[in-house]
Amino acid sequence: MRFVFFVLIVFACSASATEVDWQTSVDTTIYSYASIMRLQSDSIVNPSNQFARLEQNNENLEARLNLKAENETFLIKARPIIILKKSYNSFSHDSHHEAYLSQWQVRMRANDSISLDAGRVLLNWGAAQFRSPSSPFYFDNGRSNPMLELSGVDVVKVTLATDKHGSAQVGYVVDSGYQSPQPDPWRNSWLFKVDRHGDRWAAGVAIVKPQERSDFFGVNGQISINDALMLYTEMSSATQSNVLNSPANVTLPFSVSSESSRKSTELIGASYTFENGQSFMAEYLHEGQGYTPAEERAYFLRAVNQPAMALGLAPRLLGRDYLYFVLQSNQLESKRYWRVMMTHSMTDHSNEISGYGEALVYKQVSAFAIGVLHGKNAQQEFSSLFENSITLGLKIALP
Repeated sequence: MRFVFFVLIVFACSASATEVDWQTSVDTTIYSYASIMRLQSDSIVNPSNQFARLEQNNENLEARLNLKAENETFLIKARPIIILKKSYNSFSHDSHHEAYLSQWQVRMRANDSISLDAGRVLLNWGAAQFRSPSSPFYFDNGRSNPMLELSGVDVVKVTLATDKHGSAQVGYVVDSGYQSPQPDPWRNSWLFKVDRHGDRWAAGVAIVKPQERSDFFGVNGQISINDALMLYTEMSSATQSNVLNSPANVTLPFSVSSESSRKSTELIGASYTFENGQSFMAEYLHEGQGYTPAEERAYFLRAVNQPAMALGLAPRLLGRDYLYFVLQSNQLESKRYWRVMMTHSMTDHSNEISGYGEALVYKQVSAFAIGVLHGKNAQQEFSSLFENSITLGLKIALP
C-alpha cells in the first residue's frame, strides 16, 4: 500500500508540469470536550469495571484536518487526526497522545469513465441511520454518534462510470485500515460494487470475497416518493467470525464458532422532511446474527460465571429486532443544530435515548453537548455497561 501511494505521488508530481495548476485547500476543526459516564453499578458482564475498564471521566483535545490538492488528472487528499487525552476511572489515570491518518487517498483519472484510487478510503453507503447492513466494513456507520470519527479501509480500486446513471467498482482490500483487528476479517479481500440511480431513486449491490471466509452480499436502495418523503432499505447475507453461541437451554455452556452459519440482516426506513426543514426518520432493523429473547436471557445468566467471555465475544448487537427514531433540526441552519434519537430493542425491551445539540457562540466557535440515557436493568443490552453519560465541549472551525 505504501508503495502504491509513493508511485501515484510520483505520477502526480510529474504530471504537474503539464497539467493545469493545482488547487489546494486546508480545513481544520479543533474539538475540546470532557465526558462523564455513570457505570452500571451491578453490571453482570463488567462487574466493578474489571473487564471493560471504561473511562468514567475524560478530557480531550482533538484536531481533525482535511488536506486536498487536485488538478484535471489527480486528486490527493488526507485526513490527519491528532488527539491529546486524559482519562480517569477507579483503577488509574491515563494520558494518551496519538496522531494518525484516518483517511488518505490518491486518485488518478485515466479519462472521463475510468479512475484509479489507492489509499485509506471510507467504503460506506446507503441511507440507514442506526446500522448499515449493506456495508461489510461499517455495520455501525457512525450516524447515531455525531462525534464518532470513522477510519477508512486500506484499498486499491478501479471505478468505471458505465454511463451517467451508474458506475462499477473493483477493489482489493489490503486490510481494515487504522487499528485493524487481529485477526482482520477483511484482510486481502476483493470488493465488487455496482451502483445505479435515476431522478428519484438509487440502488447498489456490493459483494466482498474474503480470503478465508464466506462471501458477503449487500444491497441498498432508496426512492423519493415526493419532496418530503423518502423510503429506503438495506440488507445483507453474510457469516460472522468468532461467534459466541448462547443456547436457550441454560444448562448448556457458551460455545464459540470460528464462523457462523449464513444469516440475513434487513433494515427498512422512512424519512420525512417538514416545511420548516426539520426531519423525522423511523427505521426497523432485523439482525439475523443476534440472540432470540430466550438466548439473550441465557446469555446474562451464563455471564455471571463467565463475564469476560460474555463481554469479549458478544455479538455486534445482542438482540434481533430494533426500532430507531430520529428527530432533527434543519441541517441548513448555520447557527444551531440539534438531534434527538431513540433506540428500542424489541428483544429485551431496553431503550437508549440520546441527544446532540450545537450552537454557534462566536464566529467559528460552537458549543455542543451530547447526552445518553439508558436504564438500571443490568440484564438488558443497552444498560448492561452504563446508565448514562454526558459530554460538553467546544468546536472551533479554522479557516
